[in-house]
Amino acid sequence: MPWQQKIPYLMNQPIEVSFVDGTGTSGVLYGVSGGKLLVMEYLYHAQFALRQYDVFTVQDIYGYPGCPG
Repeated sequence: MPWQQKIPYLMNQPIEVSFVDGTGTSGVLYGVSGGKLLVMEYLYHAQFALRQYDVFTVQDIYGYPGCPG
């Protein structure tokens, strides 16, 4: 499934983003707006940042697997 179709299912969930250049990042998916993927990322201590990534740089988005219980 193309990553754009995963957006509604992964909103407000922890995700991993892989980019076309081979790098990646993780955080909580806030959505897509104005051609940007919005991800809340942890910085350090109690600091977070809402990062914006151009959608053309995104290769795929993955949701974190659930914990076995």
